[in-house]
Amino acid sequence: MNPQVTSPPATAPAKPAGPGRPKDPGKRAAILDAAKRMFVSHGFERVSMDQIAAEAGVSKLTVYSHFGDKDRLFAEAVRAHCEQGMPTSLFVGEPGAPLRERLTVIGSAFFSMIMTPEAIAGHRVLCSPQVATSAMPAMFWEAGPQRVQQAFAELLQRRVASGDLEIDDCARAASQFFTLLKGEPHAQAVFGYCCSGKADSPAQHVASVVDLFLRAYATRG
Repeated sequence: MNPQVTSPPATAPAKPAGPGRPKDPGKRAAILDAAKRMFVSHGFERVSMDQIAAEAGVSKLTVYSHFGDKDRLFAEAVRAHCEQGMPTSLFVGEPGAPLRERLTVIGSAFFSMIMTPEAIAGHRVLCSPQVATSAMPAMFWEAGPQRVQQAFAELLQRRVASGDLEIDDCARAASQFFTLLKGEPHAQAVFGYCCSGKADSPAQHVASVVDLFLRAYATRG
């Protein structure tokens, strides 16, 4: 008799290979940090992707793999700066927390964020002729200010629902709040001008904006 031949056990079909090696979050963070330093020190136009790669200690291919191009890298650096200075958790508070205190915390965080050297340098980059006519301002707006204003408008809407505020258009009120916070101090910082007169401290400036905002929108009576 012929010896019985047994078939090898069936094996599951091999899974298709993924689209590539997963991106390293550590390298992404290093690239963003390097980009922020380089953009602040040298300006957008004078910084190349090669220089950013060298500063981050990665290959140029890695930089392009994570961010696509320099415009997108700049926008992501803005997003990272905003998320660090004003994380989403800042807008998620207890409904019963004092409104003035909540607005002061948010206002102080925003003012501190926009007055950093990185933020001032980024604003100047956006005002340069080469950048102002490109797609970058729109990318910047979506990456930073739009996220912050939307989160704050949602907080205002919750306070309207709880009876603390009377606001017909929360998106407009959010824009007004942050515009007031920027005020003269931010414009002077962008221009590199230091007022010779007595200026308010950051805390005084934020407090005055919160007072004005509440006089306009706090529930009467």
